[in-house]
Amino acid sequence: MSWWNLLVVAALGYLLGGVPTAYLAGRCRGIDIRTQGSGNVGGTNALRVLGWKWGLPVMAVDVGKGYLATWLLPRLSFSPLPGVYLAIAAGVGAVLGHIFSPYLGFRGGKGVATGAGMLLALIPGPVGICAAIFFLVAFGTGIVSLGSLKAGAALPLVTWLWGRWVAPVPPAVQWLTVALAGLVFWTHRSNIRRLLAGKENRFRRPWERRG
Repeated sequence: MSWWNLLVVAALGYLLGGVPTAYLAGRCRGIDIRTQGSGNVGGTNALRVLGWKWGLPVMAVDVGKGYLATWLLPRLSFSPLPGVYLAIAAGVGAVLGHIFSPYLGFRGGKGVATGAGMLLALIPGPVGICAAIFFLVAFGTGIVSLGSLKAGAALPLVTWLWGRWVAPVPPAVQWLTVALAGLVFWTHRSNIRRLLAGKENRFRRPWERRG
């Protein structure tokens, strides 16, 4: 029966994470984001196509999806399992829902913001450090994917150091950060090819003028 609890919270997380924030924001502007920019239905493409005034709120909501699933859904379960396992199941479900949205034919974003929201509910300290890495790199270069890759690569090490020097981190969460780092690199494989070729897309930063 405990496994059913894991499946239920994961399924609910999947449905919540699958809400296509970037697509809905694009529709508010009369744009189908699937046909613009990279065609990706995530915060990065929203930032590129819709601008930072829309892109940043899209990213914030995507973070919220992961956080809400991880924090709330385990509290609605009556499972005897430790809460950390239910939280991980719900959060992973939300990340997979964001990547493979059931509302858009299993097409979605790359899961970075939603994964960050999941980890924010589990290990806020390391996530804060990695978020700083992300924003420094992304806004310093104008390349969101580069910020995501560097933050993803740093995540397991930062979490390990945090657990060693600051506060204990459950082993399941530590291994989760390794899996998520791998997922970030897998979902960004096309970006990595463009970065190596010097052809990765940039977004217009708030202080940059058009034209």
